[in-house]
Amino acid sequence: MEEEEAAAGGEAESTLMYRIERPVYDEAFIRSTVLKRRENSTTLRERLAKHFRCSSKRAKAAVFSFLPILTWLPSYPVKEFLFSDVVSGLSTGVVQLPQGLAYAMLAAVPPVYGLYSSFYPVLLYTFFGTSRHISVGTFAVISLMIGGVVVREAPDSMFFFPPVNGSNMSAVLDVEARDARRVQVAVVLTTLVGIIQFVFGLLRFGFVAIYLTEPLVRGFTTAAAVHVVVSQLKYLLGVKTPRFSGPFSALFSIQAVFSDITSTNVSTLILGLVCIVFLYVVKDLNERFKKKLPIPIPGEIIVVIVSTGVSYGMSLSDDYSVDVVGKIPSGLLAPAAPDFSLLPNLVTDSFAVAIVGFSMGISLAKIFALKHGYKVDGNQELIALGLCNFISSFFQTFAITCSMSRSLVQESTGGKTQIAGLLSSLMVLLVVVAIGFVFQPLPQTALAAIIMVNLLGMFKQIRDIPALWRTSRIELAIWLVAFVASVLLGLDYGLLVALTFAILTVIYRTQSPKSAVLGHVPGTGLYCDVEEYEEAAEYEGIKIFHSNSSIYFANSDLYVNALKEKTGVDPEALQAARKAQRKQKQKEKENGNHNSSLKTSCTDKERGVTHEVLSYNHVSEEQSNGQLGDGDSETLSEEEAVFLHPLSDVHSIILDWTPGSFIDSVGAKAIKQVILEYAAVDVQVVIAGCSRNLLSDLDSLQFFSGVMTPEMVFPTVHDAALSCQRSHPAFAPTKAKTPQIHVE
Repeated sequence: MEEEEAAAGGEAESTLMYRIERPVYDEAFIRSTVLKRRENSTTLRERLAKHFRCSSKRAKAAVFSFLPILTWLPSYPVKEFLFSDVVSGLSTGVVQLPQGLAYAMLAAVPPVYGLYSSFYPVLLYTFFGTSRHISVGTFAVISLMIGGVVVREAPDSMFFFPPVNGSNMSAVLDVEARDARRVQVAVVLTTLVGIIQFVFGLLRFGFVAIYLTEPLVRGFTTAAAVHVVVSQLKYLLGVKTPRFSGPFSALFSIQAVFSDITSTNVSTLILGLVCIVFLYVVKDLNERFKKKLPIPIPGEIIVVIVSTGVSYGMSLSDDYSVDVVGKIPSGLLAPAAPDFSLLPNLVTDSFAVAIVGFSMGISLAKIFALKHGYKVDGNQELIALGLCNFISSFFQTFAITCSMSRSLVQESTGGKTQIAGLLSSLMVLLVVVAIGFVFQPLPQTALAAIIMVNLLGMFKQIRDIPALWRTSRIELAIWLVAFVASVLLGLDYGLLVALTFAILTVIYRTQSPKSAVLGHVPGTGLYCDVEEYEEAAEYEGIKIFHSNSSIYFANSDLYVNALKEKTGVDPEALQAARKAQRKQKQKEKENGNHNSSLKTSCTDKERGVTHEVLSYNHVSEEQSNGQLGDGDSETLSEEEAVFLHPLSDVHSIILDWTPGSFIDSVGAKAIKQVILEYAAVDVQVVIAGCSRNLLSDLDSLQFFSGVMTPEMVFPTVHDAALSCQRSHPAFAPTKAKTPQIHVE
């Protein structure tokens, strides 16, 4: 190697060169000489026994995998990490408290249940989670999805007291009964979500999140932000409107709010707007001076404390009819079994919440893991979230996932491990047990302001539209479908529509791949599209067909049609032309006109293929009159064969299967059929660039039987091209020696 590089001289000083010279390989030679499969001597019983054998080492690994805290807690560096985790935990807890109260409103349950959901799951995730930086707990999108289900199953209309006979009083809403029912719906839904996530984790279904592509998730969450803002308008304005769920719920909510806008509570509106402006300014300051601030300014907790104090001091609830949080019971509830009679109506919704919750959590966990140089286990994250939701549901919580805003606070304030999350949950516990009553005068409009301002990041995702327009129109379509469907149909149906559309785009891309005829770039081993690159030149008599997709039932017909169109060699047309020539010859014999024939020479200059055939109109006329039947397919005599003109200058077609990863039975049958059709018109078809997995599929499908043999499959396009030239020396540029691969 060194001698070759030295001989290359000055030109090779700055360029790495390689030179390969070997015989042309085909698959039969590779299987017999170059590669030999490893023999697997173990039986199925032995493999099963090995799989289910439980050694002490394997048991220890299983325990550490199920309880990741055991891998880092024993070696926890107290001096290095503890102070950072304490600061991060306190900072995150300050944010978690108001968000728990606010997101309970989105879930349509009393605020205290948001505090429960900010304590139990966070505590459990410390033991079972693999991410060191995400902050689990209440999240706007999941809370809104739960709220939609809760309102659907327990609407206000179910809990009105009928008016007393003869009185002019209107029906009275039984708020206590309604809230109790809604809590039960949320709890049962959370139980199902936990079971689904846990089972998916045990079955190693962590990969399901890949089907929720980034454009889909961003379009979906932007639509969720629209739903959240619409749902909070009534709290910001202080109007009394019902909450809607299902398709077009956002439109119905907007209509209801603006229909009652004349009854806006001015005090509520002013307080809400002041909170929004303050929170926006604080977030802007935190973003601008994040490198100079030791910890972010806790805008949410400031709003909660100040608005609570103002509400209590000015008696906003009594004197100005401002809606407040109301009673917050002290202490934790005793565990209770969910009401499983509600289960049948919630199964479909639970799958949607489970998948969205996991996809949100794992995507953010992977971002932080990549940034800080550790790995997260998607399957264990499913198990962790499943246990958090399932166990916590017995303590009256609703479904949780990780929150982007809190996770950023936990990471940016120096959090190193989930000790920070543990401390934040203990802060919430302190409020629930000791000082929850302090927040009873908290205005609901302040919580609405917190929710709205926290959604600014989601609304900024609209900037994706021009970026995707420039880079990928298909991904833009996924984003728009996810957004529009989720806004109009609701988050559950919107997610289903978006996911279906995303899968259809994958089918579309594989069903309609880009095809090209390749040519060799002289002096290189490269084969490129002859229509796109001027340097690419076709070999005489050879067409190299490339399609950037695997071949399966959805695109096999399209692949064959593209092959015939791109190469310019249609075996059916050539067969028809041959039959027409034969007919014409027979007619000329009968008429004694052996020296005349009607023929047309058409040359495809772009593809270098020449056809000498009868006029197409004449052939079509013969076919339409039924004169070209199956009876004309008999073998020509030698005299007739010499007389008939050659139908095509193309003697070989190479199918470049380098991009292919699999083939099914339908695709294999289509390829074998087209090979037979080309063989009937003396055009050889060979295959190049098959991966070993693809070759295994072909073996399983018994592809190499009959017309196709391993000798017709080559490891590279260059091997195939040289072999085709050797098979037809009249077309080859040189005949001096056996073709050798020579790439520089």
